[in-house]
Amino acid sequence: MKPDIFQDQVLLWLGPIPVTITMLTSAVVSLLLIGVGALLARSLERRPVSGAASLARLAYGFIHDLVEQAVGRASPALEVFAGSLFSFIAAAAVFGQLPGVSAPTANLAATSALAILVFLAVPIAGIRARGVTQYLKHYLRPNPLLLPLHVISEASRTLALALRLFGNMMSGHLVVALIVALAGLFVPVPLMALDLLIGFLQAYIFTVLASVYIGAAIRVGEGD
Repeated sequence: MKPDIFQDQVLLWLGPIPVTITMLTSAVVSLLLIGVGALLARSLERRPVSGAASLARLAYGFIHDLVEQAVGRASPALEVFAGSLFSFIAAAAVFGQLPGVSAPTANLAATSALAILVFLAVPIAGIRARGVTQYLKHYLRPNPLLLPLHVISEASRTLALALRLFGNMMSGHLVVALIVALAGLFVPVPLMALDLLIGFLQAYIFTVLASVYIGAAIRVGEGD
């Protein structure tokens, strides 16, 4: 019997590193996104007025506006990060609609990894924008005694990000799978569309929250 990690079956071991089903599907989704991105970039270069180019501009405008509202100004680095988060979660939702395939984001390990990325991006962005001293000072305001509360707050919101995404994605897939088992393939098609819509909505919410957290770190000390 093969061991499980986060209730996710281990397919093989690369030395001490386990390769699970979620890791495999995540890699497939990531490679597909890279391929689509390369095709869109080539389309923009060769045919700037094509439908694919218009789609790429629409997607960029969406992420640009989202980040600008969160930070208060344009932030190219955050746009790349936020766009990657949204694209991966949305693509995972689409991938999860395939028969016999579970979306990577329906596993707590994957959502935890995404949340940890956001957790690490917050201080990195803050230090890059404000400097080490200025960024670390905000942990001591308005009173140094509040330092533990600031740390707990950042850790708890990271946990909340992971659990929120995992819970919403998992519940949607379980409901659709149950109805498919009871009613057959064609009856739950509208529910599958709803599940897909929920996946896109969760991608949007996760990206907005991540952008707000990182944007707050970038603006640390601006009012001083």
